[in-house]
Amino acid sequence: MTVRTRVAPSPTGDPHVGTAYIALFNYCFAKQHGGEFILRIEDTDQARSSRESEQAIYDSLSWIGLNWDEGPDCGGAAGPYRQSERSDIYKKFAQQLIDEGKAFYCFATSEELDEMRKQQMAEGLQPKYDGRGLKLSAEEIAANLAEGKPYVVRMKIPESGSFSFTDYLRGEVEIPWEQVDMQVLLKADGLPTYFLANVVDDHLMGITHVFRGEEWLNSAPKLLKLYQDLGWEAPVLGHMPLLRNPDKSKLSKRKNPTSVNYYRKMGFLPEAMLNYLGRMGWSMPDEREKFTLSEMIEHFDMKRVSLGGPVFDVEKLKWLNGLWIREELSDEQLAQRLVEWAYNQETLMSIIPQAKARLDVLSDLAPLAGHFVSGIPEYAPELLTAGKLEEEQVRSLLQMFIWQLEEQRQWDKDTVFAVAKQLSTHLDVKIRDFLEPIFVAITGKTSSTSVVDAMAILGSDMSRARLRFALSHIGVSKKQAKSLDKAYRAYKASW
Repeated sequence: MTVRTRVAPSPTGDPHVGTAYIALFNYCFAKQHGGEFILRIEDTDQARSSRESEQAIYDSLSWIGLNWDEGPDCGGAAGPYRQSERSDIYKKFAQQLIDEGKAFYCFATSEELDEMRKQQMAEGLQPKYDGRGLKLSAEEIAANLAEGKPYVVRMKIPESGSFSFTDYLRGEVEIPWEQVDMQVLLKADGLPTYFLANVVDDHLMGITHVFRGEEWLNSAPKLLKLYQDLGWEAPVLGHMPLLRNPDKSKLSKRKNPTSVNYYRKMGFLPEAMLNYLGRMGWSMPDEREKFTLSEMIEHFDMKRVSLGGPVFDVEKLKWLNGLWIREELSDEQLAQRLVEWAYNQETLMSIIPQAKARLDVLSDLAPLAGHFVSGIPEYAPELLTAGKLEEEQVRSLLQMFIWQLEEQRQWDKDTVFAVAKQLSTHLDVKIRDFLEPIFVAITGKTSSTSVVDAMAILGSDMSRARLRFALSHIGVSKKQAKSLDKAYRAYKASW
């Protein structure tokens, strides 16, 4: 048997360090066994998926040094490797499950399901699907289908008992069926959910081992039951510990930059980044801190993964990155890395049009445009509120601007400005006054090149990281966060 593992990220935003972490361990397991590593793109969320995000996935995984044997960009015998291109395959198996009585049609509207959950919560029950679709007669189902009434396909789940399976990392796991919902397999738009798509794809692509985040542990029963319902042998399943912030909370962009591209823009070495991810819950037999990918593969043993939540500490990553710079790079190599990182022709050509009109001598460039090639700028926090807006207004616009930018599928000057203009109008703030604190957050100064152009050049990862840092200067209490969330929901509802 050839060991085949995979990573299947969704192209719906910035490439996450958690994705790189899971990919690395799946990669090492496959290569340590002489096997193959597959990249599959889960783009069934058509509203949020984009080819730009997909390309960012390729770039980030390649940057840290991972190469896949099969994928959308390089092909392979088990393709296509984008789930959006496999919809007919999923429909076939969904219909098979219906015909065999292992799945069923549900015609309930979202409003009806919301009312169902509200009633369950009012009665002190755990909100879950109540099985109403199972009560429909064959005649009612046929009539609804003939009428063209929208539906989803759900899987049948036992009402009592429990499901047991052997987790590669955790041993025997038992989960009561009462904790498992009747999962939607096929959405109303005809596209599959995670569960159906992954089971079908993993089977057809010959995946032998699936190592995924522990947040999916409670969903393992319905995943494995789908294999049983389809008459297939399930791959070995293992649940990796989640990456944590230093305070032990789940790693999130609210407390730590989570985009691989952010660390790339900050000037971390890919070797150090991969090295650090390899230390997340695992260590070399001799406990050495610094090691290469080939050394990790040589000594890799998935059974030695610690189940305690590994802490992703940026300061520790900086320390390790410093070791790589000082111990592995000659002066000539370091100079070349600096050129490749920020002082290359492409980067300079994007900066020069912004800076040229303000240059009298070449040495003006560094103070004028240093924010293009620096990390998080340092500045006096009071600069954020030195303009015409009150602190509460600055807090609101920063938070709502961040949230709105996080939802953008496209990132360019026009998109960023359109978001700023729309939000400034909603907040009844002049665009010039709106951009003052944004300017400080992005450049660290009160005067420089165009802030909107700067955000376009810096990219989504670094721009949002700087905005979050500025918001942390202002501070957001729990009460304020709740109020801002309510205000943002109202803002979106007004569109």
